[in-house]
Amino acid sequence: MSSHSFDSFQLRPELLKQIHAANYHTPTPIQAQAIPVALTGKDVLGLAQTGTGKTAAFVLPILNQLIDGPRGQLRALIIAPTRELAEQIHESIRTLGKGTGLHSQTIYGGVSMRTQVNALRRGVDIVVACPGRLLDHIQQRTIILAKVKILVLDEADQMFDMGFLPAIKNIIHSIPQQRQTLLFSATMPPDIQKLTATILKDPVTIQVEHTKPLEAITHAIFPVKAHLKTDLLLAMLEQTRTQLVLIFTKTKHRAKSLDTLLQKKGYRCASLQGNLSQAKRQAALNGFKDGTYDIMVATDIAARGIDVSLVSHVINFDLPDTTEAYIHRTGRTGRASRTGDAFSIVCPDHSDDRDMIRQIERKMGSPLKELTLDAFDYNRVNSEIPKGAFARGPRPAARGGRQWRSK
Repeated sequence: MSSHSFDSFQLRPELLKQIHAANYHTPTPIQAQAIPVALTGKDVLGLAQTGTGKTAAFVLPILNQLIDGPRGQLRALIIAPTRELAEQIHESIRTLGKGTGLHSQTIYGGVSMRTQVNALRRGVDIVVACPGRLLDHIQQRTIILAKVKILVLDEADQMFDMGFLPAIKNIIHSIPQQRQTLLFSATMPPDIQKLTATILKDPVTIQVEHTKPLEAITHAIFPVKAHLKTDLLLAMLEQTRTQLVLIFTKTKHRAKSLDTLLQKKGYRCASLQGNLSQAKRQAALNGFKDGTYDIMVATDIAARGIDVSLVSHVINFDLPDTTEAYIHRTGRTGRASRTGDAFSIVCPDHSDDRDMIRQIERKMGSPLKELTLDAFDYNRVNSEIPKGAFARGPRPAARGGRQWRSK
C-alpha cells in the first residue's frame, strides 16, 4: 500500500471533496507515483495493467490543470481503444469533476455523428475518443484540436493490436507540439517503444508490476477433452458459488452461441461481441453492472473497458493467444480490494493449449493449479450439447507429442 494520501497531492479542494465523496482513501501504486509527476506538467510513460486504478491517475491531474482557465475550449484529449473504455473514463471525469464546471464528451463510432458535432459546437473541455471516429471529425473539421494542452493515450498496446497506429499518428499531427503527453500501456512491444520515443519528451517512466497477474486472484486450470468443454462449463457454473461471471471466448460466433445456450439453460446471461450495435453493447454492459445479468460472455476486444467490481470469476472457455491477453482477462476479477478466481478450461490433447499454459506459467513464475469436478464424467463419449453449437477449437497435437505439462 502507498504511504501517500490524496490530501498530500496538493489537488484543488473541489477535487478532494469528490475524491472523499467517491470513498477513495489510499491511492493505488500507479496513482501515488503518476499523479504528483503529472501535476508538474511532465510527460509520463505509465506501465500498468487494467484494474490498477490508472484512470484516476490521469483524470485527476487533467481536472486539476483545467480548473483555472476558459470553459468550453477543448484543452484535453484522451484516446482509448474501445467505446466501453471511453465511456468508463468519461464517467470517471463526471464523478471526480463534479462541481468544477468542466465538461467531457465521448466520441466513437456506432452512434450519430450529428449529436457529437452539436455537443462539440456547444463547447467541451475534455474529449474522450476512439481513434477511428476522432479521425472522421478531424477530416471533416468538426473538431478543433489547436488548444489541446494535455494528450492521454490509454491502453496503447491494445490500440496497436486493433490496428489503430496509423490513425493515432495522424491524430497526433493535428495536436500542438507544445503539450503534456501521458501514455499508459500494459506491455511495451517494439511499436510502442518507437511511438513513445517520438511523441514523449523526456518522460518519467512509472512501472507497476505490469506483467504479474494481480495477487488477489486465484488461478486454476480444468483439463477436459475438447468435445466436453461446454458440458464442463455448465457443471462448473452449477457447482460454483459465484457473483458475476465473465466468460471469454476466442470468436464472436462462439460468444453468441454460448450466450444463447446459457440463456436456454435458465441463466441470466448476455454477450459482448463486435457484431452488436452500440446501443445493444451499452445495454449488455449496463445490465451486467446493475445485476440484470449474472454472466457476460465476451471476446477480448469487446471486453476492453469492462470495470465491474463484483466479478467473482473469470472463466476462459478458450485460452487467449498471448500471456498479456491472459493477464488482461483475469485482471477483470479481484478488483477493488476483493478476491477473485480465474479458471481456464483447457484441452491437454491440443498443442496450442499446452503451449499457452507453459507460457502463462513461465510468466507467472509458478505452475497453475490443476482442478477437476468430482461429479463430472470425464470419460463420457458424447456431449450433451447439440452438435454444431460451436465453432471448432484449436488443432489437435500430432500423436506422440510432448506430455501435457512440463514436469
